[in-house]
Amino acid sequence: MGNKVNRRPVAASQRRRTGVHWVWLVLALAVGALLGGPIGAATADPRSDTERSIDALKAADAKRDAEQIVALTDQARKALDVLTPVLDGLAVAVPPGSAAPGPDATAQQVAAWQAAAAKAVAGFADPPSAGTGVNVARSGFAAGARTVQQAVVAYEQALATPAPGKAAQLTHAGRLRDIAVATWAVGGTQLDQLNVDAGNGHAHVFLPAVPGQGAMTSDGSPEGK
Repeated sequence: MGNKVNRRPVAASQRRRTGVHWVWLVLALAVGALLGGPIGAATADPRSDTERSIDALKAADAKRDAEQIVALTDQARKALDVLTPVLDGLAVAVPPGSAAPGPDATAQQVAAWQAAAAKAVAGFADPPSAGTGVNVARSGFAAGARTVQQAVVAYEQALATPAPGKAAQLTHAGRLRDIAVATWAVGGTQLDQLNVDAGNGHAHVFLPAVPGQGAMTSDGSPEGK
């Protein structure tokens, strides 16, 4: 008697259920494939490689300028501290306006002014790369410092000029000082606006034509507000 295994035929209802499961699986995969394309397209960066590169450069420039604004503000304040004694001394020697010249400065005083002006000028040499706004501010400070230096040179020459021409040379030194203050103010105004735009608040860095004037602000706004 042979060994026989009785196999029951799969019920039709079970075959139908299995078939339905496969149908749903195929449909789910098909729907996923159809939806995956639009979703991927919607989340993908629509910019071209060139546009992404340009935006990356702009972001890097903005970050660089934000750092440069802070650095230039600090540098300008240090230069102001160096130049203020020079301007205060010149305000006595060649007062602004039509006031008569004051007593002659000593050779030691003039030498100290020259050293201070040279230090300020050197501080603005070899500027780092920056945007136009920062460059305008730095150029104003650099030109102002150089003109202060020239004012000191003119004053020293006036001291060595015989009486008939001394008065004119002193006037020339005073005018150079006035130009220096005005030129520096261009940089100071630009720097103030840069700080405001960057969210740092007002930064007032101005040379004094007369002692104490540098503490004044250009717009009356509180410092850092």
